[in-house]
Amino acid sequence: MTSINFNIRLDSRLKERAFSVIESYGLTPSQAIKLFLNQIADTKSVPLSFDHHADTPNAVTRLAMLEAIENRKNGKNLKGYTNMDQMMKDILQEQE
Repeated sequence: MTSINFNIRLDSRLKERAFSVIESYGLTPSQAIKLFLNQIADTKSVPLSFDHHADTPNAVTRLAMLEAIENRKNGKNLKGYTNMDQMMKDILQEQE
């Protein structure tokens, strides 16, 4: 896959405000833009929501989700659970 550089002009205040939010999710600006463009390409729509009250994962959860996706792509065997009790038993055993 060939990579290209993509330059955009931004107002310095917009850059400061936007990059601060991006970094609060644990992402670099480059990663955020790639995620945005991949979403557009995959869904053939622009992923914008104007509902500020929607539940969204925090930075830690987003990173865990990205890690899980990468693990699955790389064939790592991840354990799943069908009920909360079994999951909690395993978590408590790991802490001992």
